[in-house]
Amino acid sequence: MSVTDPAITARQARLSTLAKAPAARLCALFAAYAPDLPAHEMLRAPEIGTVMLRGRAGAKGAPFNLGEMTVTRCAVRLSSGAVGHGHVQGRDKDAARAAALIDALCEDGQVPAIEAAILAPLRAEAEALRQARATRAAATKVEFFTMVRGDNA
Repeated sequence: MSVTDPAITARQARLSTLAKAPAARLCALFAAYAPDLPAHEMLRAPEIGTVMLRGRAGAKGAPFNLGEMTVTRCAVRLSSGAVGHGHVQGRDKDAARAAALIDALCEDGQVPAIEAAILAPLRAEAEALRQARATRAAATKVEFFTMVRGDNA
């Protein structure tokens, strides 16, 4: 499969949404979707670690190490054989397990239901937060202009 495969792109977008979601909200949406956890085995129990964040000046400059960030990861296998992986920001093991189970359920064919119940609300909330930040930032924007005086003509 190539990197531009739609299935891979969709999974990357799904995992990105889950990784960036607030842990409490992710767990709440998953609990509402699946009150009883699906039968699964832990391939990698939730574990906490750090990753190095890299940056670039102006998005084009030479990469540099910005700092470290705490993440929690988990991997599960459903009884059907579908495997799911979850990485979340912070130290919430329940959120990492929920992300892994959501990914596994999607790999097991439950994408439409999970999209409607979990992923769409998380994306909408993230977009609303982004819009609110942009609005606050726009309020601080200063317009500089030069007036031409009449005697300079």
